[in-house]
Amino acid sequence: MSFINYAAKELNCKIVYYGPGMGGKTTNLQYIYNTTNPDSKGKMVSLTGETERTLFFDFLPLNIGEIRGFKTRFHLYTVPGQHFYDASRKLVLKGVDGIIFVADSQVDRMEDNLESLKSLDSNLREQGYDMHHIPLVFQYNKRDAENPVPIRVLHEQLNPFGAEEFEAIAVKGVGVFDTLKSASKQILKVLRT
Repeated sequence: MSFINYAAKELNCKIVYYGPGMGGKTTNLQYIYNTTNPDSKGKMVSLTGETERTLFFDFLPLNIGEIRGFKTRFHLYTVPGQHFYDASRKLVLKGVDGIIFVADSQVDRMEDNLESLKSLDSNLREQGYDMHHIPLVFQYNKRDAENPVPIRVLHEQLNPFGAEEFEAIAVKGVGVFDTLKSASKQILKVLRT
């Protein structure tokens, strides 16, 4: 649920990066943060518990235009990837406008991807969202792995409902901004209706 800052004439939207632990969520945020104009972003904040970490920052893209006279500011969040941090994941998902599911393309991580996707669906339903009716983009990260899962298999297993999907190598920035732009455009389309 986006919120409006009337004083700053800004519409604030929340994008959550969701996926299995060590799949590349934090790498995506760090790449975006490190390559975004310093005048267009806030500070990167890391909420670190004893064994978990959630990152977030906000930025104001300069080229997406306005909605009814309001600039759009995006707040990007990651969730802890490990399934035993489900309470933290639920908290981060509150008020979400769009989701980027970062799947790990390594063959031995497929079960983790499926478990994380199931967790996302359950956590969204618990908060009254439907994964099929919220802006959602899939990013198949680590495409440079030695023997990555074929895209066709990732699509069939993770994305049977046909959400937009991108191949990525987040550590090199490949596919990072394409994924973010897709999620941003989907959110703006919803807001304009």
